[in-house]
Amino acid sequence: MPAQRLPELAAVAAMLPAFAGTEVVVVGDFVADEYVYGETERISREAPVLIVRYEASELKAGGAGNAAQNLASLGVRVRAVGVVGEDALGAALRDELERGGVDVSGLLPVKGRATEAKTRILAGGRSTRRQQMLRLDRSPAGPLPARVERRLLAELRRAGRRAAAVLASDYGSGTVGPAAIELLRRLKRGGVPVCVDSRYALRQFSGLTMVKPNEVELEAASGVSLERPGGLERAARALLRRLSCEILLVTRGRHGLSVFRPGERPVHLPAHGSQDAVDVTGAGDTVAAAFTAGLAASGDPLAAALLANVAGSLQVLKPGTATVSQAELLAELAP
Repeated sequence: MPAQRLPELAAVAAMLPAFAGTEVVVVGDFVADEYVYGETERISREAPVLIVRYEASELKAGGAGNAAQNLASLGVRVRAVGVVGEDALGAALRDELERGGVDVSGLLPVKGRATEAKTRILAGGRSTRRQQMLRLDRSPAGPLPARVERRLLAELRRAGRRAAAVLASDYGSGTVGPAAIELLRRLKRGGVPVCVDSRYALRQFSGLTMVKPNEVELEAASGVSLERPGGLERAARALLRRLSCEILLVTRGRHGLSVFRPGERPVHLPAHGSQDAVDVTGAGDTVAAAFTAGLAASGDPLAAALLANVAGSLQVLKPGTATVSQAELLAELAP
């Protein structure tokens, strides 16, 4: 098989203006990322722990919310489909997404269900950088009620049919269950590209357009050790066959990312840029969002992969849950 020719970065930059006319649906597990900042004062008399004096807090959209925010930052029109609790955190998360330009009409508040949240305590001494000391996770108990799942599927069906692409962002909280996956397959058969980023259940997402594992997820899902000679390609080919997907996008940290397609030679993109990562939190969301936007706008998976590679390299230079804007990408892609 001949080597595949990569698009020029200038050609990738040229497709960014088309994002304004592109609509993407993000379905998945929407998480409230809460950051609490403080100053360490002394050791507690009650237990051998530090006392942290509260200074400030902020809330960001995590999980599928981070993917949605990244798409909106790129100039894409975004519809969120998922659930939050009918609680203060759920209201704050919806407000945060709306401020970022995301349509939250399909993000359903559910009475009696807690909004999924990750609260990070960051602290340090006076005039020092705040470091993460503790993370407290809150997860909803039990599966979605049947009536809520029916409403969610109706929202996904309605929004997905008129979208240029759908991104499923699955963090294992049960929003994207078997019925939703089957609906995603129907949307794909109807001509809508469906991209998937699933942390724990990759093997359930068969028959779709793109699946994005990292190396650890690829090894677990394929059952092939990446330590073997040629292990990366063996694992990717095995997972491609198992999932019957069109594109496998493997994120590889400091080694960049790799694109595998049936009947094509793999394309390996080295990590873009020369700066070391500051924080990899949410980098996978950025890569998935940028690839989905690029595929929706151009239909070219290699151009989309190049865009995702550059976006990911910019995102890891920022601390915490962060997005990459279209302006930042344009500046980076400029000759």
